Amino acid sequence: MTAQEPGTPPTPNTPAADGTPAVAGTPATPGTLDRAKLFAARLHAARVRPYLATALFALHVVESRRVPTMSVDRHWRCYVSPVFVDRTPLEELAGVWVHEVSHLLRDHHGRSDRVARERELRGPAERLRMNIAADFEINDDVYGDGLARPEGVVEPRLLGLAENQLMEDYLRQFGVGPRTRDLAWLDCGSGADGMDREWELGPDGAHGLSEQDRDAVRFRVAQGITGRPGNAPQGWRRWAEEAFHPPQPWRELLGAAVRSAASGPGGGEDYTYGRPARRSVAVPGTVLPSLRRRPPRVAVIIDTSGSVSDAELGSALLEVAEIARAVGGRRDLVSVVPCDASAGLARRLCRAEGIPLTGGGGTDLRAGFARALSSRPAPDVIVALTDGQTPWPGSRPPCRTVVGLFPRQYRSHAYDESDPEYVPDTPPAWARVVDIGS
Repeated sequence: MTAQEPGTPPTPNTPAADGTPAVAGTPATPGTLDRAKLFAARLHAARVRPYLATALFALHVVESRRVPTMSVDRHWRCYVSPVFVDRTPLEELAGVWVHEVSHLLRDHHGRSDRVARERELRGPAERLRMNIAADFEINDDVYGDGLARPEGVVEPRLLGLAENQLMEDYLRQFGVGPRTRDLAWLDCGSGADGMDREWELGPDGAHGLSEQDRDAVRFRVAQGITGRPGNAPQGWRRWAEEAFHPPQPWRELLGAAVRSAASGPGGGEDYTYGRPARRSVAVPGTVLPSLRRRPPRVAVIIDTSGSVSDAELGSALLEVAEIARAVGGRRDLVSVVPCDASAGLARRLCRAEGIPLTGGGGTDLRAGFARALSSRPAPDVIVALTDGQTPWPGSRPPCRTVVGLFPRQYRSHAYDESDPEYVPDTPPAWARVVDIGS
């Protein structure tokens, strides 16, 4: 039979008893992709998951004998094995369609790249682990309600893990080892774990979606989910809310803000006679110093008042380690000042876990700023990690300032221990502000 064009659903005959469409025409030639069966499965998936229809029909099919089953790349191409289509029942193929498009809608490739950078995960084994974790995230609400559950589907219970968690949470709970040996075959493509494959067409290949097109598809799917509340599983409803209100990559923003502040005029600059200035040739007999950029010194003020939770203090220690990486890993150039109503000693960073975060009283980060600025040598950058319930210095410090704000649901109506009507000042205009954890 003549294969149909990708993206065009086949013309069904009378539906089968279970409600799935029958495929018109004769079986496909052995060794070729049975597109009629594949597209009938997609049509069935769109009927039982109508809120995903826009995404399902946005995928462009590429026949490939190098993929074990079906896989997707980050440009919304779906690579399909003809042998897999031949041996898989149509009802199960519909579930695979939903599975693969779920990777793309939930941006598993972008999230895998971010996790790899943040946790310094490298190599194919770690990317396989990300693929497994991504499958755990989506498979707990893919099947049922019209989609058959294939035998051997990858689910959290295989490793004794709880359902309804995110990929990032699962990654913390298992490693590559004997328990995952039987999952080494798994390969959902770069759309699942961010690692490009040799058989993928890449960014310059045909029929890929642009970044704007991908965002448009996600937005329309999110509209379909939020427009009919109660019809989609909890995981999809949570995703749709985040699609309308995407979280900031706050750790990247914080690192970028520190690097930007450290590289500004006057940040980490000093004169040295170790390398004479080039303009010395214009003044015979005189050696002029050259301007040298040294690694910046960073002072981190951590709000330890009673309004900051233990979890936020733990997060602050993680941010201290990230700040050290943002300035080249020189921990000896990073100092930490714990501060509530008064400032503690400024301590050089050896290990983030070894910094004593004492406090628990009221809040006045002005004391922390004063302590940081009085240290010698003086810092090039000050980073304040706080919930915002504090007065701020009345004038701009003589160095760059970055403020990392812990989330507060009612920050505009925040209060301190002594005055329930007190509304704190917002961070000053001279500080670069990054919302942490939102």
